Amino acid sequence: MYRRPRPVHLSQHAACSALPAGDEGFLPRFLELAAATPDRLFARVDGRAVTFGELDARSAAFASRLTARGIGSGDRVALMLRNGGNALALLFAIARAGAVWVPINTGAVGANLAYVLSHAEPSLIVAESDLAPIVARCAGAGPIVDVATLAAADLAPHPAACASRSADAPYAIMYTSGTTGRPKGVTVSQRMLRLAGEAVALVTSARDGDVFYLWEPLFHIGGAQMIVLPLLRQVTLCIAERFRARRFWADVKACGATHMHYLGGILQILLGQPPGPLDRAHALRVAWGGGCPREVWQPFAARFGVEIRECYGMTECASITTANIDGPTGSVGKPLAWFDVAVVDAAGTPVAPGERGEIVVRERVAGALTRGYFKDPDATAAAFRDAAFRTGDLGSRDDAGNLYFCGRLGDSVRVRGENVAAAEVEGVAAEHPAVEACAMIGVAAAVGEAEIKLFVKLKPGANTTPRALSAWLAGNLAPYQRPRYIAFVDAFERTPSQRIVKHSLSKGIDDAFDASGDDAGQGCGGPAGGCFPRRGGA
Repeated sequence: MYRRPRPVHLSQHAACSALPAGDEGFLPRFLELAAATPDRLFARVDGRAVTFGELDARSAAFASRLTARGIGSGDRVALMLRNGGNALALLFAIARAGAVWVPINTGAVGANLAYVLSHAEPSLIVAESDLAPIVARCAGAGPIVDVATLAAADLAPHPAACASRSADAPYAIMYTSGTTGRPKGVTVSQRMLRLAGEAVALVTSARDGDVFYLWEPLFHIGGAQMIVLPLLRQVTLCIAERFRARRFWADVKACGATHMHYLGGILQILLGQPPGPLDRAHALRVAWGGGCPREVWQPFAARFGVEIRECYGMTECASITTANIDGPTGSVGKPLAWFDVAVVDAAGTPVAPGERGEIVVRERVAGALTRGYFKDPDATAAAFRDAAFRTGDLGSRDDAGNLYFCGRLGDSVRVRGENVAAAEVEGVAAEHPAVEACAMIGVAAAVGEAEIKLFVKLKPGANTTPRALSAWLAGNLAPYQRPRYIAFVDAFERTPSQRIVKHSLSKGIDDAFDASGDDAGQGCGGPAGGCFPRRGGA
């Protein structure tokens, strides 16, 4: 039986110990600032300035047009939009109309897109001109409007819609990336999004005049959380349509960005670019996010002169749960003020420092955690036990109370009686000088439970072979951790947050090097050791 954990929790970081002021969502604050400081800069979108006043007017117009189409309080509006002025204005318009936003991945097609639309059942779908036909091909998609048509609609002037809803009412249904299976719709309130913005402000030590470079899609929690940041601090957003590695530092320099968010393999991708004169010719001070491996942390900071602040979290927990502001390399830090975090065993009892267990999160501020998954009571019941959210993540803590992410509980393979966490093998493989990115899965074994298959993308110009890599891994992994199969790939399918989509990886063995019987695969090596930061968390 799952027992309530004893009060043994991670200690909170002093810099993140202040509870947020106010008890409302983000819309009242936006309307207040737009009325008081209409000329203040909110963001630059592809270089064009957008003031609070302009965003107020555009979002009010969009809200009126949504209302004219019959959208009311609680109705779901799906947006399949790229980063830009229309997407930004519609996020505030949906809040003004009291509707519920359903973000849609702009790269979604076919069955995956159809699943989300059929599950969410939006009353209206707003899409880019070139994406509307893709949506229309999904059976039962519902009413679709081209965003350009909606933006150009001519309505008689009337007071803008501004429905009054609780800060804890659903504002969005954000579908998880679905890296290992069907996505689930996480209900997100305005309070949760505001707390996510508060977390960003604390984690990054934001100060007046800072510029935050926003490359992540607004349809992802990492992008969405940023729209409230200018409401909480005197900062400006620099919104790009997407992440572009080759132009990244030029874009950052051009907009004077002081902060950047990272997820997945972003830092590795940037490190993989050829050194250039822009590596230090920028104003960037802080990079924060989730998924910075230990071996990347110091090289990135040294090359680009940017401080790394690793976080841990997920959409269900208002995006950011813990943050490493001044802790040891490899840690995801300590909890923010609105959460209690514990690491527990299968019985729900907190484990000792250094031992691994499941990371569970409790709210100290009511409404900080999601109230569940849309139309999925079974998944909601499984995620919550005794008012604690069970993350499904494996972690440990040190004596100082710092949290370490050790992989997903389900992202492991049982090999010859031993559970092998993907994060352990991937973390070691990523240390090889020729490896740019890698992913581990389990495949069927002729004898025993499973075998490990490792997919590897090499750095440009790297010269190694699967056999040579297998030999290197043999000296750095325990025998049961060593991949039997190694497959080199040109690229990985990734989510918008740059997580590798593991369920798309081939479970076949004909496309891979087989290390069984090879001398390289039989050597003796030490244990992998340690935990690795969450890849794609906060």
